Amino acid sequence: MNYYSTGNKSITADFREAAIQGQAPDKGLYFPETIPQLPKGFLEAVDTLSKEELSFTVMKPYVGDTISDADLQNIVAETVNFPFPLVPITDVISTLELFHGPTLAFKDVGARFMSRCLGHFVKSRDKGVTVLVATSGDTGGAVANGFYNVEGVNVVILYPSGKVSLTQEVQLTTLGKNITAIEVDGSFDDCQQLVKNAFMDDELRKALFLTSANSINVARWLPQQLYYFFAYQQWNDKKQAPVVSVPSGNFGNICAGLLAYCSGLPVAHFIAACNANDTVPQFLRSGVYAAKPSVATLSNAMDVGNPSNFVRIMELFQQQLPSLKNVLTSYSITDAETKETIKEVFDKTNYVLNPHGAVGYLALKRYLQQNKNASGFFLETAHPVKFYDAIEPVIGQKIAIPESIAALLKQKKTSIRMRPDDGELKSLLLERSFQLQA
Repeated sequence: MNYYSTGNKSITADFREAAIQGQAPDKGLYFPETIPQLPKGFLEAVDTLSKEELSFTVMKPYVGDTISDADLQNIVAETVNFPFPLVPITDVISTLELFHGPTLAFKDVGARFMSRCLGHFVKSRDKGVTVLVATSGDTGGAVANGFYNVEGVNVVILYPSGKVSLTQEVQLTTLGKNITAIEVDGSFDDCQQLVKNAFMDDELRKALFLTSANSINVARWLPQQLYYFFAYQQWNDKKQAPVVSVPSGNFGNICAGLLAYCSGLPVAHFIAACNANDTVPQFLRSGVYAAKPSVATLSNAMDVGNPSNFVRIMELFQQQLPSLKNVLTSYSITDAETKETIKEVFDKTNYVLNPHGAVGYLALKRYLQQNKNASGFFLETAHPVKFYDAIEPVIGQKIAIPESIAALLKQKKTSIRMRPDDGELKSLLLERSFQLQA
């Protein structure tokens, strides 16, 4: 399997180089040259497969011969060694809980897969890798945990000051060792732009071997397909494919779901559930893509005004908006509606939604109200404790703090504060000499 740049199809790389580089040299995103189709008989046997067997089958075509079968089996086994339960909420709405991993967020899968792939690839290089990543919330903690103590890899995480939850912040600022957190006085879009500009800086590229752990990296993006296969394994009515609602910010997760669909996974329809950052909902209505500054909301991990992965979604559908609209609907949900949904679902079912899951739930509910015979599930992307300060006043109850988070809350926060300035980040990276010696 080779990958081409969405900016220039003549720029190609195999999985190994695409994962190490992160972003193509022309600033495009790597995209598979062909979309693998599910093996014959796979769907009929899906209920009998273990998570490890399923994951290996799905990921093998994308990895190709860059990782041996035995090593890939070990990597996927370590990536998915926790539950992904599909939990009924109402008669027609279920939720796929993706918060049972080590950092209680859906990004654990991508971060664990990528860290293990990079650790595998670095062994054969004479130069260590610096992972430079921007986070709007959960990416930082998942990347920090996934790469913690991985030999040959240093991690630098940029996050917007005051715009991530306390739980999210302690997960990325308390580990130390090969993990460095940079607190940026700005938005997630500022952090993401800093990372993109750093990759294009010749001096930095010569001094440091840089890669990214955001979902622009194929090793972070591609394993997110697995969620949708795990949900389908648990979907009771195989004769009626589910509608799937995905809380969407940078659009990597829903893009992975759409990729699984294009590979043959049965899905009736996708919903991109957005908060007030409504770039994609407006695009689907108007046909004009207009990026805009991000707006701070309760569902902060989705506060993205110019989602990087949307270019991949358009590539999946050959740049044809009508084809995309046949498969994808998008709604924008306000903070007031998010709070109302959290309260309504808790009062009726005793289920505690996090703000991102609430956006996903309400978007799915709206779609099902217009499509009476359909049913589906939404992704609950993080444990509610990560947003306890927003949720507890709404439901009128305390959220129990898991032991893993309670331990982190006692640790000392360590971060470097900086302005959203390319020169300042460059100086910091060069001065601190994050490059690892083999």
